Amino acid sequence: MTSMAAEQGTVAETFDSLNPATDDVVGTYPMHTPEDVRAAISRARDAAVWWDALGYAGRGERLRRWKGVLTRRMDELAEVVRAETGKPLGDAQLEAVLAIEHIDWAARNARRVLGRKHRAPGLLLSNNDATVEYQPYGVVGIIGPWNYPVYTPLGSVTYALAAGNAVVFKPSEYTPGVGRWLVEAFAEVVPEHPVLQLITGFGETGDALVRGGVDKIAFTGSAATGKKIMAAAAERLTPVLIEGGGKDPILVDADADVDAAADATVWGAFANAGQTCVGIERAYVHEQVYDEYLARVLEKTKQVRGGADSRAQYGPMTMRSQIEVIRKHIADALARGGRALTGGMEAIGDRCVQPTVLVEVPEDSSAVREETFGPTVTVAKVRDMDEAVAKANDSSYGLGSTVFSRSRGTEIARKLRTGATAINAPLSFAGIASLPFGGLGDSGFGRIHGPEGLREFARPKAIARQRFPAPIPLTSFTRTEKTEQLVSKVMSYLHGRK
Repeated sequence: MTSMAAEQGTVAETFDSLNPATDDVVGTYPMHTPEDVRAAISRARDAAVWWDALGYAGRGERLRRWKGVLTRRMDELAEVVRAETGKPLGDAQLEAVLAIEHIDWAARNARRVLGRKHRAPGLLLSNNDATVEYQPYGVVGIIGPWNYPVYTPLGSVTYALAAGNAVVFKPSEYTPGVGRWLVEAFAEVVPEHPVLQLITGFGETGDALVRGGVDKIAFTGSAATGKKIMAAAAERLTPVLIEGGGKDPILVDADADVDAAADATVWGAFANAGQTCVGIERAYVHEQVYDEYLARVLEKTKQVRGGADSRAQYGPMTMRSQIEVIRKHIADALARGGRALTGGMEAIGDRCVQPTVLVEVPEDSSAVREETFGPTVTVAKVRDMDEAVAKANDSSYGLGSTVFSRSRGTEIARKLRTGATAINAPLSFAGIASLPFGGLGDSGFGRIHGPEGLREFARPKAIARQRFPAPIPLTSFTRTEKTEQLVSKVMSYLHGRK
């Protein structure tokens, strides 16, 4: 929804942020133009020089102060998240807690990961001192999602800041208020320069950010939009980090703790109304425990209800158009012989979708192949874990996965074509700050979190410093035939022996 409103003495186009449970207007925000975006990038360029000059200690101190603001005002932040996404306050609090843990880790570990390190120069160039360090790109543009508007974008924002970059942040048009809250909280501890700036708007604003001359783009959203961003970024050879969603499986072996596996499935599939990129959408269960597992999943699902009231376990669909995707996937599954043991077509409301468990769904149906991003899960019986792995890997996505097995968890996990796997617990890799997060295929590429996340927002700089003249001059026109003969003998001795 857009309107015309006065802002700072000029007439600017605006849009409203709505509460998905009521359609009440939560806030009104400017639709930033390409000129606005370029101006923000220009301001960030100057701010980045100042921010980088603070060094790891100075930046770490500011990030820890920001972490403190988020912690002390967590209840306020959770209310903002709830108002724009509809999720329960407990879920909003959980994503804030995880984000705070990542801020703390990045602040404490940036110097260790990115600081200067010595490398062995090798025998031929032993007269050199060799070092490598990681330097910030400069200005990073970050386009965030609406489903986890604190945890997910801060996985990029935090690590980019810790690496020494300034950030221009565009939150989803569904959650601009959360983005504004985070940026204003950061400005409380970094008032000197616009190190972290907010821009708001729709796709045009995001496109302007990609084309505006930033030094790197980090995007979280659909694979289709990620491909468009890559194409636009390619015009300037701007590097990109893409997190494009998933169709994540859970594999349950014959020796699994069946009750724990069922509980993990129900949480992973239905939490946040299934609007989770690493949420569980497919289950492959060993035939020996299939009946018991399915019975427990159905029993636990009966205790879960979506709604806008305080007693509901999850809220309405934040993006109303996603309901039609869910409807199509369920309808296709049922039309092709699948059965809904709970939920189904009647589970789909105007704002909320109730939990749906589907069985006997063909593997080539849209409910199995495409990201549903809603509170549904397909459950399939398999002969063994080899079959489970083969079906799990038969996907264009490759983000996260879960394995339940008492004896073979790690063995199975290593065979899965995903960026991360949790064993005997749901989605645990996402909460461990030292582990990288990201996928492959339509799930994108690049990593946030952990050392890999810090390096993602910095460029390696190699420096070789000659300490004394080389005893054998190789890079000079004074090189003689005698020198070349000597080099040949040395190389034969070092590398030519059988």
